[in-house]
Amino acid sequence: MFFFKKNIPVLKSLIPNDYVDIHSHILPGIDDGAKDIDDTFVLIDGLKQIGVQKIITTPHIIKNVWNNTFESISETFNNTQNTLLNNKENIKIKAAAEYLMDSYFFESIKKNEKMLTIKDTYILVEMSYLSAPIQLFDIIFEIQLQGYKPILAHPERYLFYGNKFDEYHKL
Repeated sequence: MFFFKKNIPVLKSLIPNDYVDIHSHILPGIDDGAKDIDDTFVLIDGLKQIGVQKIITTPHIIKNVWNNTFESISETFNNTQNTLLNNKENIKIKAAAEYLMDSYFFESIKKNEKMLTIKDTYILVEMSYLSAPIQLFDIIFEIQLQGYKPILAHPERYLFYGNKFDEYHKL
């Protein structure tokens, strides 16, 4: 939370009006973001101070780490949204997810399970930071077959690609 206190003037000058944060972890207690609803309020307050007008929350879905599902995220989102409304918090929020592209996700997408999207058909995906999945291009192909458009989260963290920009271009 210290991040906001020191850098608000600098950050606010860089963020355009009506900015939408499309990747945050403000839902309480379901991943490595907000631990509880108090953290949620602190994070929202910090985001509002730098000019964010809408938040698309993207909790992790990583089997055996963060066992979130469409249903559990939706339930936590609804409870959080009700708490925010009851406390007269007037920021717009939407629920999406950040999906780890692994075999569990691959099976889910092949089964055409309902996905939490950033907007319309845009789906936020990530890879392990150690290596790309063996079936990476099969997964991306299947995502597209199901009508989704993948957005790769944290491209700067995939050190195994380094400066191989042709790999990013392929993605």
